[in-house]
Amino acid sequence: MSDDINARHTAKMQKVKAARDKMMAKKTEKKGLILVHTGDGKGKSSSGFGMILRCIGHGMPCAVVQFIKGGWETGEKTILRERFADECRFFVAGEGFTWETQDRTRDIAAAERGWALAKEQILDPEIQFVLLDEINIALRYDYLDVQEVAAFLRDHKPEMTHVCLTGRNAKPELLEIADLVTEMSLLKHPFNKGIAAQKGVEF
Repeated sequence: MSDDINARHTAKMQKVKAARDKMMAKKTEKKGLILVHTGDGKGKSSSGFGMILRCIGHGMPCAVVQFIKGGWETGEKTILRERFADECRFFVAGEGFTWETQDRTRDIAAAERGWALAKEQILDPEIQFVLLDEINIALRYDYLDVQEVAAFLRDHKPEMTHVCLTGRNAKPELLEIADLVTEMSLLKHPFNKGIAAQKGVEF
């Protein structure tokens, strides 16, 4: 009986592999992608920093421009600045979460500084991947003009440069130009049970 099950499984997997190989043979185009990570679930920035680690592993120079979070000491900022400064440039543009700064004028100025840095990194021919962490929050509050951001990414991003934009409430203009959009959905979160943010999980 087990031999029959194994034989049917092998035959099925051979068909799957043949179909997959045929499909992959047609996927030959390469380009720098615009990726958007959004949604109310956890994991948007975490996924972005996972790709930064992949880039470092592949010897691809990369950069992070962090909006909103400000001086918050996160594990990813510490390790990238202390151990991978040559492989990944790390810029902090924000001054903290919007409910902490409580100063829209300063928030706008910080976002504009961050966007100027972002454009420099994206246009730098040495940089192959740029993570714009929490830029969607700056766009949500209209600290930046989403039309300008979308137009720059569409018209001026170098052909082979990847750009990842994270944060909740990504605007339709970004979704329209993106090559890949992932929406993290919230099913459960410990914060709703009164559990504080945990080191190594949240920051």
